[in-house]
Amino acid sequence: MPFYHKLGKIPHKRHTIFKKPDGSLYREQLFGTIGFDGMSTNSYHEQHPTQVKKILGSKDLTPKIAVDTNLKSYKFHGFKTKPQPDYLDSRTTVLHNADVNIILAAPTESSKDYFYKNADADELLFIHKGKGKLRTHLGNLDFGYGDYLLIPRGVIYKIDFETEDNRLFIVESRRPIYTPKRYRNYFGQLLEHAPFCERDLRQPYELETNNEKGDFLIKIKKENQLFDMVYASHPFDVVGYDGYNYPYAFSIHDFEPITGRVHQPPPVHQTFETDAFVVCSFCPRLFDYHPESIPAPYNHSNIDSDEVLYYVDGDFMSRNDIEAGHISLHPSGIPHGPHPGAVERSIGQTKTEELAVMVDTFKPLKITGEGMAIADDSYHKSWLGDKH
Repeated sequence: MPFYHKLGKIPHKRHTIFKKPDGSLYREQLFGTIGFDGMSTNSYHEQHPTQVKKILGSKDLTPKIAVDTNLKSYKFHGFKTKPQPDYLDSRTTVLHNADVNIILAAPTESSKDYFYKNADADELLFIHKGKGKLRTHLGNLDFGYGDYLLIPRGVIYKIDFETEDNRLFIVESRRPIYTPKRYRNYFGQLLEHAPFCERDLRQPYELETNNEKGDFLIKIKKENQLFDMVYASHPFDVVGYDGYNYPYAFSIHDFEPITGRVHQPPPVHQTFETDAFVVCSFCPRLFDYHPESIPAPYNHSNIDSDEVLYYVDGDFMSRNDIEAGHISLHPSGIPHGPHPGAVERSIGQTKTEELAVMVDTFKPLKITGEGMAIADDSYHKSWLGDKH
């Protein structure tokens, strides 16, 4: 997280006495990543955050790989994943490698009888359909269509939906997710040429402070196992915190595209990064303004990264037969480019209304059985034209 945030009540100094009105102590917790070297937050709890009563068991979430080594382009019909009532049950891993899971989810109901914590990975939730509130132990965030929700590893959360028709595109990262470093100065502030700034990032605005004892189920993901752990106190018992490690929201509609006289490469659309992949936002924008420009992208070789594009809305000008909810996979090792006719169609066009999220991974992706169940197995032939 790129900047400091404070919410609720905190003492004047860290690691000092902080008393409740009855004279007992609030319980301090340092919540950080990368040992003591990464982003961290100091939070203050009504109860000890360590009170485990029961461990009920675990469920294996290891992705079942159908295609381990791949050199074929695929299209996946994302909306063919079936809606399910429960948020966690609805999460379907489509693509996987050691660094990242790319997941589709279509929950129809809010989280009810449990809390969730991913102890392995940061989560980036893109809200394609739906509206509601992300509730966390570090505060709440409202969300709607087009929002990214960045949830650092270890955050305990629930999701309350106001809608039944919900579609989420989720990137689960074993590496911390940051804003792109080339958009930040050495103090961490986003620079003037960045396509968004801190003003666009929405921080948690309210704390739910509960001081309850009882049985509270937290489902915790660790090493691809989902553990059911019962705690003796409510996990949303924070009275205040400050620091840099907390969930936040950013709307894709607040991304300001960078354009030029000729076609700009995908890095100008970069929104988030890790050392294992990048995330880009393709948004409505004006096309290139050179009098002889070709707005459609040129063919390029994916030698070092797999490219995943999740299509959200609008007419994606470089592709034929693409609809909202489709996902394309263009694997490393081979070139890809605009479909037949796309270059010619783009000449003379002045703008695009496309909306899409791209994930470029630096290690090859494996396709799961759930992914193959929604795959278009003939997509790799789509560059041959109608006659084939």
